[in-house]
Amino acid sequence: MRVTPLRRCERSGAAAVEMAIILPLFLTLILGTIEASRLGMVSQLLHVAAREGCRTAVLPGQTEAAVKARIEAALAGTGISPSVQISSPNGSWLNVEAPSPITVRLSVPFKNVSWLGDPFAFEDTTVVASATMSSEKNP
Repeated sequence: MRVTPLRRCERSGAAAVEMAIILPLFLTLILGTIEASRLGMVSQLLHVAAREGCRTAVLPGQTEAAVKARIEAALAGTGISPSVQISSPNGSWLNVEAPSPITVRLSVPFKNVSWLGDPFAFEDTTVVASATMSSEKNP
């Protein structure tokens, strides 16, 4: 009995079917990885900017405009423009005395900073970062 090898034409559609099954899963994995990486990157950049803004806010004689300018300088070139909240539990942060805490909180919707346009994985996520330091303002 003679065994004939499988001819190539009998399996010509198998590769196309396998690709049709695997490609959507592979693309979803790759795009999800890009989205998650961007989420982590934006979070890290906001934390750095919040810390820089807070370092400015605790100094004597600083204004809200100076704090926002420092935050914008820290985020220059990133394409991120967060909303900024500066607060102190002991009243207005502009006239609290040392060692009262001052908190700078930044937030941005992830859909505004996603690299893939309309995010499919984190569409309703808001990235938030804050920093709290003690005021250095003397009475």
